[in-house]
Amino acid sequence: MSVDPGAEVHATAIVEDGATIGDGCRIGAYCTVAADVVLEAGVVLHSHVAVAGKTSIGEGTVIFPFASIGHAPQDLKYAGEPTELIVGRRNRIRVGATLNPGTVGGGGVTRIGDDNLLMVGTHIAHDCIVGNRVIFANNATLGGHVVVSDNVVIGGMSAVHQFTRLGEGCMVGGMTGVQGDVIPFGTVIGNRCQLVALNLTGLKRRGHPREQINGLRAAFDAMRTAPGTFAERIDAATAVSPDNPLVGAIARFVSEGASRSYAPFPA
Repeated sequence: MSVDPGAEVHATAIVEDGATIGDGCRIGAYCTVAADVVLEAGVVLHSHVAVAGKTSIGEGTVIFPFASIGHAPQDLKYAGEPTELIVGRRNRIRVGATLNPGTVGGGGVTRIGDDNLLMVGTHIAHDCIVGNRVIFANNATLGGHVVVSDNVVIGGMSAVHQFTRLGEGCMVGGMTGVQGDVIPFGTVIGNRCQLVALNLTGLKRRGHPREQINGLRAAFDAMRTAPGTFAERIDAATAVSPDNPLVGAIARFVSEGASRSYAPFPA
């Protein structure tokens, strides 16, 4: 066990031999930290946090009570292989969140970026890749192998199907079942989600110029009304605003291909 002299470990916490605890870490009452865990500088575990497996948590991340971090994934094929969970810096992981490591079949790693907010009851399943500045509202859940890009917002009680991609800056409304990929900057909602609008509020908050946003709106209208397949609609949208980086981000997202279908427009 390697505990930095600047760390604080409560007398009731259990830190196994082999764990690495960085400078300024605070481990609260009744926490458990397994042998292969690395806590970088300034990590805070409030009381009753359980960190297991081969898990690393980046500096400044704060984890609230009853979170389960790095325990075996909920995959019947998992047979105890030494897979990994990597959590980035300055995340806020709230009460009762569950974060699972990867599986051999999915590449072996679940990876979470920086500056994310995971509210009460968030679940991130095996082999997910989550970007930066993502917000999970209460009880938002990801199935396995989901990719979440930067600046995404996932509403409360929402569930994202396995192998789905959520594009940059999109928004998932509360109590939504996401069964297909969501384009960058799109907004989806519904029992089985439909692409209903753009996340204009998020774009404005991140300081995108008005001309880019207006061009994206025109391209979205073309995407919604043009005939043909989804890919053909994207071509029509690109033609409306060809030099717009926001439209270009959507075109790239579609050109990369999808493991599942795309969230449909309303009929």
